[in-house]
This record gives sequence, structure tokens and C-alpha cells, in this order.
Amino acid sequence: MAKNKNNQAIWRTRIKKKTSTLFQRVGSSIDIDKRLYKEDIAGSIAHVEMLLKQKIISFKIKNKIIYGLQKIEKEISKNKFEFNNKYEDIHMNIENKLFQIIGEDAGYIHTARSRNDQVITDFKIWIKSATKEINLNLDQVIKSTIKIAEKNIETIMPGFTHLKNAQPVSLAHYLMAYVEMFKRDKRRFINNLESLNESPLGVAALTGTSFNIDRNYTAKKMGFSRPTNNSIDTVSDRDFVLDFLFSISVCSMHISRIAEELIIWNSDGFNLIHLSDKVVTGSSIMPQKKNPDLLEYLRGKTGSTFGNLFSMLTILKGLPLSYFKDLQDDKEIVFKSNDTLVNCLKIFNEILKNILPNKKKMYELADNGYITATDLADYLVKNHSMSFRKAYQKTAEIVNFAEKKKKKLKDLKIEELKKIEPKLTNDVLKVFDLKNSVNSKKSYGGTSFVNIKRMISKYRKKS
Repeated sequence: MAKNKNNQAIWRTRIKKKTSTLFQRVGSSIDIDKRLYKEDIAGSIAHVEMLLKQKIISFKIKNKIIYGLQKIEKEISKNKFEFNNKYEDIHMNIENKLFQIIGEDAGYIHTARSRNDQVITDFKIWIKSATKEINLNLDQVIKSTIKIAEKNIETIMPGFTHLKNAQPVSLAHYLMAYVEMFKRDKRRFINNLESLNESPLGVAALTGTSFNIDRNYTAKKMGFSRPTNNSIDTVSDRDFVLDFLFSISVCSMHISRIAEELIIWNSDGFNLIHLSDKVVTGSSIMPQKKNPDLLEYLRGKTGSTFGNLFSMLTILKGLPLSYFKDLQDDKEIVFKSNDTLVNCLKIFNEILKNILPNKKKMYELADNGYITATDLADYLVKNHSMSFRKAYQKTAEIVNFAEKKKKKLKDLKIEELKKIEPKLTNDVLKVFDLKNSVNSKKSYGGTSFVNIKRMISKYRKKS
């Protein structure tokens, strides 16, 4: 093994006094950014291949560096690599080890680049990979949700506004609303990949480099479509981090919304769903309890993802150009939000596999609260040439009458209805049927069984 003459932080040749232990601890990010080792090595390999292509380094040096980097990657992947806080970050830990393996030729690796462009390159590659993993997990959630919907097309429940019975809907239609949300989440993450597709490598510290490098070459090598346009903006840009954190926050919010619905539906007051024992917990004092703790966990974790987004926004809001130490926190923030979301998606998918709708209770609840009143108003417009406002008033009179008599709309006699609106005939009674109500909503995007079947079939084909 060659002797390492670079056995210190690279900037120590300029700083004369020993760094305080406290500052060493604050200045080191290796415990966080060691997660970027694959990306860092891939970027370094692309960089030295470009340096050879441009005749900046020799073939022999290029091969030695790549040999050393590949050896380091194997050591790290097998947990045989010793990370050292003294070398601050993943970049210098790898470079220091490279000196140990191949000697002074390791010094060529940093030609025409800085840790500033190096870390952003690593980070962008990592976020691209993380985005794809998130979308794979979203695919699983979407498939599980569609599977439940497919079994519950004709399961009728109340649709709510203000958490009050509004109009009858299919449970499948309700669930497909969340499919739409999760599909928007997927598109949001996919759209982010475009803004991630510019390679930072080669802008160096902030001004570019005097070496004759080929940034288009390294961009293509690392899977980017093009290099960035402005060196100063490149090293200070964290918009791609904000985009990622925002997308995570919105997706977390959607998970939280459906978690809240399921918590309410699982409550004794609603009793619309049953949760398997696999996804509930008990009480330390009340033997009868089965608590939806995992759903509450999902709802609660949204707060931390929101907090991470606002932390990053706050870090950036007062930063002039270009690079500052403040930006060191970006990776920890992103890793935490990413890990939280991936974990939540996996948990939520498991919950979806362990939910059983209480169809009888859903129907009974839908049969309360004069839920077909709007159908009656629509009927009056279509069959008796009323304006909707007049029909609304007539329907309200009928609802008031039924409420006074303590009857459901479907229990009213035609004679009682005719006292309020003489034009009514027996065929009006069919509008109070819940199934007829649901099936009448045939406008595109409506809750009719035919519409739902088409939408499920459409998404099945796309998956």
C-alpha cells in the first residue's frame, strides 16, 4: 500500500492552527453524506474518463484511479470501509482512501472540479434514483387501492361535505378519488426529473475551469441530458431539492387525508370499515381496545415532512450567491423526508391489504339524512319544467315535511308529496332509491357504476 501524504483535510495546508474539536464535529458531514458513495464514485469515474478523453490526464492514471475507486466501492458495499470524521465528507473520505491505494496519482482526480459541483452532482443522481423508488411504491399503493375499488363498485355509501351526508356514492368512486391524488403525485415526481436532468459537474467552485473539459460528455455518461448553463447558479441552486421536498409533502398530505378518513370510518361512531389485527394495536389498560395506531402514525408523519420543506425554504431565503455552509443541511433534510415517505407508502400499502368495508353499515348510513334530496330537485327540473331554484325550494319543503313527520324521503306516500307539489306522480318514488341515485350520475367523472368500471379498466391497462 502506498504511503498517504494527504492524511488530513485538504484545506489544512492553508489553515495553520489545529481545528477545534467542536468545529470538527460541526464541520463533518460524513455520517450523513456517506449515503452518496455510489453516486460519488460514479461521478468520479465519469470525470476521469472525460479528463483522459480531453488529454488532461494519461491513460495509465485514469486506469489507476478507476481501479482504486472500484476497490473502494466494493469495500464500502461490504461494510469494510472505515469512514473518518477528520476527512469531513464522503468526497474526501474516498479521495483519502484513493491516495492509500494508488498513491500520489490520486491527486489528479480533483482536476477541473470542486467539492461544490461534486456534491450537487452526487445529490442530483441520488434524488433521481430516489424519485424512481418513490414512484414504484406509489404504483403499489395505486394498484392496492384499485383492487379494493374493483370489489366495491356496487358498495353504496354516503359522500360527505362538511362531514355530513351529502349524496350517495359508490365506495369504489370514493377510493378512486385517492387514486387520482396518487397519480398526480407520480406526475409531480416525474416532472421533477426534467429539472434534475442538468449536470452540475465541471462548474467547479463557482466560475467554471480553465481546463479544456467536455461537460456534455460527462453529462451523458452520468445519465443527464445536458450540462447546466451558469456556473454560479449551479453551485447555489437547490430548487431541485425544494421540488423534491414539496412533492414529498404533497404526497404525505394525501396519505394523511386518507388515513384520517379511515380513522373516522374505523371509529365506533361510524363503523364503516374493519381493520385486521395485523394493522392495529391494543391498550395497556383497556382490554377491549383495537387502535388504528398505524393510520395515526401516517397522519402524524406528515408534520415532519412539512417541517423539512420549510426548513429548506428558510435556509435558502437569505442566501446570496453562491455556496455557503448553510447548504450542508440539505442532504440530511432530504434523506429524512425521503425515508419517511417511502416508509409511509409501504405501511399504507400494507394497511390497504388489511381493510374490510362494512357494506351493510355503509348502506344504512347512506340511507339517512335525506341524501337523495338533490335527485328529487333534478327530477323536478327534468320532468316538470321547473328552474333549478324553484325545484330546490319545492324539495326543501318536502324535506322539511319529512323531517317533521320523522320519515325518510323514501317512506313518504305519493299523496303526501302531491300536497306540496301536485304535479308529482308515482314515478317520482324511484328517485329515492340509493342505487338509482348513484347510477344516475353518468356525467364524465361521475359515480355511476358504468363510469367507475370504465375508469378502473382504463387504469388497469396503464399499470
